[in-house]
Amino acid sequence: MMKYLQKLGRSLMLPVAVLPAAAILMGIGYWIDPDVFVTGNGSPIATFLTKAGGAIIDNMSLLFAVGVALGMSKDKDGSAALSGLVAFLTITTLLGTNSVAQLQGVDATAVNAAFGKINNQFIGIISGIIASIIYNRFSEVQLPDALAFFSGKRLVPILTSVAMLIASLVLIFVWPVIYSGLVAFGEAIVGLGAVGAGLYGFFNRLLIPTGLHHALNSVFWFDVAGINDITNFLGGKGEKGVTGRYQAGFFPVMMFGLPAAALAMYHTAKTARKKQAASLLMAAGFAAFFTGVTEPLEFAFMFLAPGLYVVHALLTGISLFIAASFHWTAGFAFSAGFVDFFLSLRNPIANQPWMLLVQGLVIGLIYYVLFRFLILKFNLKTPGREDEEAVETTTQADGKSRFAAMAAQIYEGLGGDENVTSVDNCVTRLRLEVKDMEKVDQQKIKATGVPGINIVGKNSIQVIVGTNVQFVADEVHKIRKE
Repeated sequence: MMKYLQKLGRSLMLPVAVLPAAAILMGIGYWIDPDVFVTGNGSPIATFLTKAGGAIIDNMSLLFAVGVALGMSKDKDGSAALSGLVAFLTITTLLGTNSVAQLQGVDATAVNAAFGKINNQFIGIISGIIASIIYNRFSEVQLPDALAFFSGKRLVPILTSVAMLIASLVLIFVWPVIYSGLVAFGEAIVGLGAVGAGLYGFFNRLLIPTGLHHALNSVFWFDVAGINDITNFLGGKGEKGVTGRYQAGFFPVMMFGLPAAALAMYHTAKTARKKQAASLLMAAGFAAFFTGVTEPLEFAFMFLAPGLYVVHALLTGISLFIAASFHWTAGFAFSAGFVDFFLSLRNPIANQPWMLLVQGLVIGLIYYVLFRFLILKFNLKTPGREDEEAVETTTQADGKSRFAAMAAQIYEGLGGDENVTSVDNCVTRLRLEVKDMEKVDQQKIKATGVPGINIVGKNSIQVIVGTNVQFVADEVHKIRKE
């Protein structure tokens, strides 16, 4: 089950990765005219850009259906994505308010309110999952010669539409219960106010090692439980000072806290290893500040010093609590780095976003002092302080040759074709399945300069590469094809 949920969380990143395009379009639009949707006669250019970004934001449910179906399919074939689209369109049409009214023989006003919200990310995820199951099971089925045209992958969308008829019959009774439960969960968290935001921030970081934070994020950032924080913020709608509370507190941590933690780890590294530690920590710290991508830095110490990582999770929760308490809000489409912060400044629903920078300076100081104290006090084995001999980085080539060399060495360290059974990747990690974990040479893999390795099961291992992971993954796939 854990492995399946991790794969689902990874699949959710495909549609989420589209959000930066929306953020850039809408961010530029708001910079041109912050009141573009208020006056009704704003700048035509601003209207053009914000509407273009809104086309992505307003259809996230559909993107979830397609992305999950593709990501969960066994060979990432386009037929799976098409089936996800078919699944979503079928269920949202059949369970729309007017359709349900006809099926139940009642007036549309008497239909349960849940069916007015059938077009949401939760249904998108369910549609994608069902489509992927159908694809994985029936994509290689051969029909009799008379029906041969519909064999294999062509059969999948057809069977998916049939499956969604059955799913719709079930959901017409179950969906109102599910919807009520999700709304109650969302209302409970919202009812906790700033404390709820803090709890979310804490568990968001704590779940990073498992990859399940993506599932948690979908509840707060999208319209799964009625919160829809990212969509509402990017659309400039909601309550000023409240909408964005599940995003704002991340900016001080990612732009200031984690880079300060990287500096503390560099300063406490052993003299002989400072140069080696600097190459990892400074690059990862800058990535956290500029783009909000924190996994390369977090994985650099979460397993070397797990207690320190719990402190990081607690500080993240505190940051979200503080920002929510003072109603300082800013939002993002990708992550809480400088790029998203700058783009959100002119969003009409952003509230005193500059105060997040002040908070960030304080958070950064706390991170630095606390990390440095704990590392030295308890002799924590953060990068540059490990007991074993330092491993020299052996892949020094540039460009594509660098990724090819890195991929070759990682693959060799994993045991090659004889040991590796599957290769996949998310935003920052290679996710691999191996036959025998004992045959994995972790030192050889670490010698490529990767931030870390995460063994998540008897046969599952993750290699944290960073934002260039796609290029490394492509090179690994080329090696496997040879």
